[in-house]
Amino acid sequence: MADLAYRSSGFQQRLATFCETAVVPQCIVDTVSKILADIWGKGDKGIAATMRRIDGLRLKPSQFRISESELIGSGRKLEKWKLKAIKESIASVSDFHRHALPQSWTAKNKHGATIGERFYPLDRVGLYIPTDLASTAIMTGALAKLAKVPEVVAFTPCGKDGSVNPAVLASLKLCGIKEAYRIGGVPAIGTMAYGTETIQSVSKVFGPGNAFTVEAKRQVFGTIGVDLLPGPSEVLVIADDSANPRFVAADLLAQAEHGSGREKIFLVSLSKEVATRIRAEIKIQIKELTRAKLIRTVLREGFLSVVVDTYEEAAEVANFVAPEHMELEVQSDKFVYLTKAIKTAGAIMQGGWSATALGDFVAGPSHELPTGRSGKYSSGLQVIDFFRRSSLIRYTESALKKAAPAAEAFAKMEGLDGHGRSVSIRLEKR
Repeated sequence: MADLAYRSSGFQQRLATFCETAVVPQCIVDTVSKILADIWGKGDKGIAATMRRIDGLRLKPSQFRISESELIGSGRKLEKWKLKAIKESIASVSDFHRHALPQSWTAKNKHGATIGERFYPLDRVGLYIPTDLASTAIMTGALAKLAKVPEVVAFTPCGKDGSVNPAVLASLKLCGIKEAYRIGGVPAIGTMAYGTETIQSVSKVFGPGNAFTVEAKRQVFGTIGVDLLPGPSEVLVIADDSANPRFVAADLLAQAEHGSGREKIFLVSLSKEVATRIRAEIKIQIKELTRAKLIRTVLREGFLSVVVDTYEEAAEVANFVAPEHMELEVQSDKFVYLTKAIKTAGAIMQGGWSATALGDFVAGPSHELPTGRSGKYSSGLQVIDFFRRSSLIRYTESALKKAAPAAEAFAKMEGLDGHGRSVSIRLEKR
C-alpha cells in the first residue's frame, strides 16, 4: 500500500475503513456456541469429545489435569538461560504492578458518617495460556499471585501426546500456580465458565487467544467475568527524522509475525522521506525472518503508512486508531507532548531503545492490551482486575439527621415514598 497523506481527500474515511475490526463470521459464532453447549450439558465427556473431534486428542478426564510432579519437573527440562529469563520477567512484572495494588480506605463525609472502600481478591480465577506462550503465563499468573488470589487455575493446549511446553509449565510453577489442565481453546473457556464433574468453575477468566477463544469469552461473559476481548496484535509507530529506520522496521516486522494474518501495522511518519527509508529496511530485514511468509500477508493486507506534517496530526491519527502498542520514535523533546496528547494507546514505548518486544516479555506491564480500537474505553490488564471492591458507609444518628433532608427530597422527586420513609422512620420518636 502506498503512503497515505493525512491531508489527502477522504483520509478520515480511508483510515476508518482500514481500522474496522473484522466482524466475527457467523460460522465461528455458531461453532463456539455448540461447543459451549456440549461442555455445559455433557461436562467432562463433552470436553473429551470436542478435543478428539477438533484436535485428534484422545484424553480421558483423568488425564486432563497436569500433575504437580509435571509442574515441578518442568524446570529441570529447561536450560538455565530460559529459567533465568522467566525469573527475571516474573520479578519485573511483579515489581511494576506492586505500585498499583489497591488500598482499602476510610474517611468522614460531610454528614460525619464513615465512608470508604474495601478491596477483596477474587476467590478463584482462570488463566488461559495459548500454546507455547510462557510470557502470557507470567503476565497473568504473576498478577494473580501479587493480588493473593486464593485459587488460581491455568488452562493451556497440549500436543498430540498430551505434552505441554515446559517453559509454560515452569512459568506457572514459578508464579505459584498448582492447578493446571491440558485443555485449550473453546473447551477451556467453557470449562472455566460452567465447571464439570472434575473441574470447578472460576469467577473470572484472563488471557488472550485466537478468534474462537475470544468469541467463547464473549459468549460466557455474564456467567463469569472476563478481562478483555483482545484481538490480533497491533502496533503504531510515530517516526520523525531522528528515528533509526532499522529499529522501526524491526518493530513493525516483530508485531506482524504473530501469525493470524489479521494483525494491524501502522507507520505514521513526519515526512515521506522517513517512510521511504523505513520501507526499504522492511524489505531487507524480512528476508532474514523465519515467519516471512506470514509477515508478507500482514504487510499486504494489514499495513498502513500515513504521512503527516505535524506532531499534532500524528497524535490525532494515534488517538483515532487507539493502538494496542505505540512507539514514539521521535526527538526526545517530543515525548512529553505526544504522551500527554495521545490518550487511547494500550502501551506507550518512548524512544528508539524501547522495543515493543520488551513490553511483551520483560519490562513489567502486562502484555494483555486492548485491540480493535477498544483502547478508547478500556485499558490493559492490571492487578486491580484480580480484585473486587465494596463501598462502605456507616451512619450515626447525628449523621443521619444531617443527611435526611436531601435523601427525603430525592425520594419525593423520584416518587419513591418507601425510600423516604426508610430514612424518616429512624428519626421518629416513639
